[in-house]
Amino acid sequence: MFDVAIIGCGPVGAFAANLLGKSGASVLVIEQEAHPYPLPRAVHLDHEMMRLFQSAGVIDRVAPDMRDTEGHLHVGADHGVIRYMGTVGRARPFSWSNDYFFYQPELEDHLRDGLAAYPNVTVQLGVGFEGLEQDGDAVTLRLSGGRTEQARYVIACDGARSAVRKALDIRLNDLDFEEPWLVVDAEVDGPVRFPDLWGVPDVADLQKLSVMMCDPKRPATIVPGRGNHRRWEFMLLPGEDDRAMMEPDAVAALVEPYLSGVPHKVVRAATYRFHGLIAERWRQGGVFLAGDAAHQTPPFFGQGMCHGLRDAANLVWKLDLVLKGRAPDSLLDSYQPERDPHVRAVISAAVGAGRYICMLDPEAAAERDAKMREAAKGAQHGTAADLIPAIATGIVASGTAGAGERFIQPRVGDQLLDDVTGSGWRLFTRNPVEGGDVTVIDLAQLDDNGAIAGWLADRDADAVLVRPDHYVFGTGKGGDLIARRDALIAGAAHQEIAA
Repeated sequence: MFDVAIIGCGPVGAFAANLLGKSGASVLVIEQEAHPYPLPRAVHLDHEMMRLFQSAGVIDRVAPDMRDTEGHLHVGADHGVIRYMGTVGRARPFSWSNDYFFYQPELEDHLRDGLAAYPNVTVQLGVGFEGLEQDGDAVTLRLSGGRTEQARYVIACDGARSAVRKALDIRLNDLDFEEPWLVVDAEVDGPVRFPDLWGVPDVADLQKLSVMMCDPKRPATIVPGRGNHRRWEFMLLPGEDDRAMMEPDAVAALVEPYLSGVPHKVVRAATYRFHGLIAERWRQGGVFLAGDAAHQTPPFFGQGMCHGLRDAANLVWKLDLVLKGRAPDSLLDSYQPERDPHVRAVISAAVGAGRYICMLDPEAAAERDAKMREAAKGAQHGTAADLIPAIATGIVASGTAGAGERFIQPRVGDQLLDDVTGSGWRLFTRNPVEGGDVTVIDLAQLDDNGAIAGWLADRDADAVLVRPDHYVFGTGKGGDLIARRDALIAGAAHQEIAA
């Protein structure tokens, strides 16, 4: 019997398998397709995902094929900027750039190749999931060809149409957003052209921004990709037929204003319904939903895949403790209470953005533009990653400064913090204590130019305890934090979450 079976070897499933493989767990990965889907789907991730790839030991594989960019620009009906979310002119406390674009088939190849390093990970491609039964501490999987496999836990990473979710009869809560869009991917040998835009941040490069044209004539997004890959997303207008809009002549007419005279080749044109959906339950017995199986996010802030990778990072460190007998199974009940608010906050923001982006009435759009520009005056621009709230319940020391935030990753000399300290439980403190399974880092011995000491001073704290997924457990006295963590993991977590 395997410790964990993962259904689906897309980016989320393969990433979870890398984390679990590194932990030493015995892992079975089931994927019905023999090869990764050959065309791009997701295209964006952020600094937190790059840090998670560090944790999984695959950063050297994936980083060379990433294109770092400067954020998201929303342009009004009059071609003036109405909202900017990005990092132009801002510090980078996590060291990685805020936004990265990639080519999904390459990313999937890199994550799958990383699994070859782990003899404890078994990958079975071309094998379909057909059903499951749960009995006590085991989940029995029924697979294609009449085969069965058993695992103590199962993570369903099998996408929006999740067969596992359907087998468990878990319903999706609909957040009341559905819009039809045409997605066009192209290989472009030259710069994308834009209409005359005004209000663009002075040092911003339009070729390094995701540009949302909130034009009532036809809302559209232009996305930079890695290498010469570019993406357009065009809203379908009332009465337009999906099949007709995917025809080459229709696609050519849509991209022509951006690519006139620029050599290019369209590699895909497909229509999608953008949804806002969240599963009612993310755990049923020993089975967990992750990624698109658990939630579907409109793409306006590029957080869909990020959600799934956060799911895996949150769940895997808890599974590791349970599988090694260091925590009760009830620890896993903290998974949905911690992750659901993150997903819900971003989906709500994306749905809100979708409503103003998809506005087709010219007068309403002009009023929208004026209101958004007025609201932006004097306000510091944020990033899409800033939409993620702090963890408020679960395995956090609620009530302490900084609890539930993502912890910074400064450079230590010429290395990144996590590469120096590791990425398990870490206590950064001025007054070292006995840490048990916690790595204790004496700030006096850490050459980070005072970054962490400054972070602590801003929160009037002596020490900070950081979780394996890089979220802050809490701040305070080092020994007190470790004792509180141990109490929560031992069982108080279940009581607190239930309350």
